[in-house]
Amino acid sequence: MSHDALVGDWPGDTARAPVAPLVRMVSGMAGIDATAWKAARPPESEGWAYLAACETSPPAALELAAVSVGDRAGLAAAAPLFALKYRLDTPLQDGPLAAFCDRLARRAPGLMEWRMLGVGSTFTDACPVALSPRLCEAGRAKAVAGLIAAVEAEAARRGTGLVVFKDLAPRELALLAPHLAAARYFAVESLPVAVLDLDGTGDLDGYLARLSPATRKDLRRKMKRAERVEVEWRTSLAGMEGEVRALYEATRTRSQVRYGDFEDLPDGYFETVSRALGTDAVFACYRVGGQLAAFNLLFVEPDRVIDKFLGMAYPLGPAHDLYALSWLENVRFCQRIGRRYLQTGQTAYASKLRFGSALEPRTHLVKHRNRALHAVLRLAAPLLAFPRWDPDLRRLGREGAR
Repeated sequence: MSHDALVGDWPGDTARAPVAPLVRMVSGMAGIDATAWKAARPPESEGWAYLAACETSPPAALELAAVSVGDRAGLAAAAPLFALKYRLDTPLQDGPLAAFCDRLARRAPGLMEWRMLGVGSTFTDACPVALSPRLCEAGRAKAVAGLIAAVEAEAARRGTGLVVFKDLAPRELALLAPHLAAARYFAVESLPVAVLDLDGTGDLDGYLARLSPATRKDLRRKMKRAERVEVEWRTSLAGMEGEVRALYEATRTRSQVRYGDFEDLPDGYFETVSRALGTDAVFACYRVGGQLAAFNLLFVEPDRVIDKFLGMAYPLGPAHDLYALSWLENVRFCQRIGRRYLQTGQTAYASKLRFGSALEPRTHLVKHRNRALHAVLRLAAPLLAFPRWDPDLRRLGREGAR
């Protein structure tokens, strides 16, 4: 899929005739110039190469695309897109309301399942919108307006009512929120990511010294069992592809939370991403008695390591405390390669906070093209907030309120 359109006038050199921005809707990141994209984004592991790799064999429930806005100097703004059928009760995880919505979805799926066009990616924990750094304030505003108009035009072409800018991190939120608010988008709180700041820790003992006495004692006790565990660091999965995918699926099946199509990975995800990112994608493999008991996929960025996925064999992994041991290995890895932050994903918050992490917010900005449905969704925004229903965050919120 590829089509071009002209949207509005571009504020260019006043000595020249105004030039309309060129908006291109393409089938994926392969249709976006990689060099221009990288120039418009900070250094990141989940950038152009990662997003393009995820497009090679996407889950059946997803349709992927991308949009770019250009001016006479080249790329001004761009973003990946995805389309799916979204269950309105996706944030709900348990309780009477979740059970009621599930029954309603089975009896009247049209009420609960809406077509959605998302800006961003289901494979990232932040919304990767590229904005050229050469743009002045007025040019940036025009580029964002062109991007929003193009996304909404694509939603109309697809017959999609719900439009979502998914998981905006603080940086992107500051850049985009004023423009999206002017276009009637409203905020729905998404799940935060956890970030551990290792500045000044030096070594593992320095990190452990920052923790509570009870947590420090617990981790030291679990470290004594590490002698039974063999750890292998590698950048290739050759010969291990099936084992790794099986551990990922086993861990996903046992998870307390379910987020539907947002959890599905492309076929061959781990090996494809490994090839695309090279040495920026690292696997930590944990073996007990020669058997693969757990793995971590880690992404290396200039200032941080992102713990992207953990897969574990049950009951072997928990029996050897591999969650805690892998956490400590990741701390050591950050310290060894000189990275200040260890970033982890949008689950299992209780352990991550106990191990010293802080939460960094993520925000969805949402709009329905039907004004009546838009008004209903806006009123329901507090009910649709994901942290409200996460088991760990709910429990931590109750404990904090005491």
